[in-house]
Amino acid sequence: MRLSDDDYAALDRRLAAHDTFLATRYPGERPGRQPVHTVYIPADRIGGFREWGPQALAALDDCPPLPFPAALADRVRAKLAGEPIEDLRIDFEDGYGVRDDDQEDAAVKAAVAVLAEGPRPPFLGIRIKSLEAATRHRSLRTLDLFLSLYAEPFTVTLPKVSGPDQVTAMVALCETLERGYGLAAGTLTFEIQIELPSAVLGADGTATVARLITAAAGRCTGLHYGTYDYSAAAGVAAAYQAMDHPVADHAKAVIQAAAAGTGVRLSDGSTNILPVGSDVAVHDAWALHHRLVRRSLERGFYQGWDLHPAQLPTRYAATYAFFADGVDAASIRLRRYLDRQSGGILDEPATARALAGYLLRGLDCGALDDVGFTREELTALT
Repeated sequence: MRLSDDDYAALDRRLAAHDTFLATRYPGERPGRQPVHTVYIPADRIGGFREWGPQALAALDDCPPLPFPAALADRVRAKLAGEPIEDLRIDFEDGYGVRDDDQEDAAVKAAVAVLAEGPRPPFLGIRIKSLEAATRHRSLRTLDLFLSLYAEPFTVTLPKVSGPDQVTAMVALCETLERGYGLAAGTLTFEIQIELPSAVLGADGTATVARLITAAAGRCTGLHYGTYDYSAAAGVAAAYQAMDHPVADHAKAVIQAAAAGTGVRLSDGSTNILPVGSDVAVHDAWALHHRLVRRSLERGFYQGWDLHPAQLPTRYAATYAFFADGVDAASIRLRRYLDRQSGGILDEPATARALAGYLLRGLDCGALDDVGFTREELTALT
């Protein structure tokens, strides 16, 4: 042995700054439940969000056969009856459009009144307009007004982010609003929508999305991929814009690498092929949506956007099937790992964390009831 205590201490000092960076920049998975989807409803139509569950159930009754295995029917129907929307976003951006100030102010007030009327989804937020010059002042006015009227926790979705300067400005805005409303530092958080290629790959050749996370200084809770804005900006013809286009897969792979270990969660986009019209059209749209949701889950994107009530049955059917199909194997692998048995698969600690996280997600969304471990045991492993 040739190394002394002084040698150990010297190496600790040399790496102290990097240790601090790792702890700050890569704190690990964010604790708590992640919603399986986000539902965007224009602000002037937000009053209808409580009808999404009944409308989804009606779609199932109107267009048999069911778009999922019979074994899942009761579970999916129960979800649609009890908690059809997990994450609601009141949309003041593309879905709402450009209105004069009086109209948008009135829409903000009306939306808050609707939320006060009764039950709300477990996750909630607003999508403001972008911080680009043309919409910047309206965006800030909407956020300020909403915050003045709504006292419960909510998330802000920041669309069409093109560079770190916009994120830095958003952080400064959050700090100003927190001081103005007497909120604790760090209360206001936001999601970043990745809708422009410049948000993935910058003019200097760097991965902009990684810089966006850094610029958010811990306030960014999620990265949401915008299927159609991104595809259009990348030059993909309208007929071929889709969640599974190679352009989308490239962007999401970069996003996924940038967010890994940061606690920033990922959300895939949406399909605009809606289950409406004839029975054939509805079933074709259901089949497409089911396939795309399952594809996203298999690629590590556990959340996505839904645009229509009739998409909810296949959102939950695909999600529940994803967890039901893998629960037995995951539980066995995790038990063997804890018991130090290989069983033909030699898992690493990182895989054990992934197995525990998978089982927790299945419990959180209602897909699973009993996985052979308590929540406390699974949480300790993640």
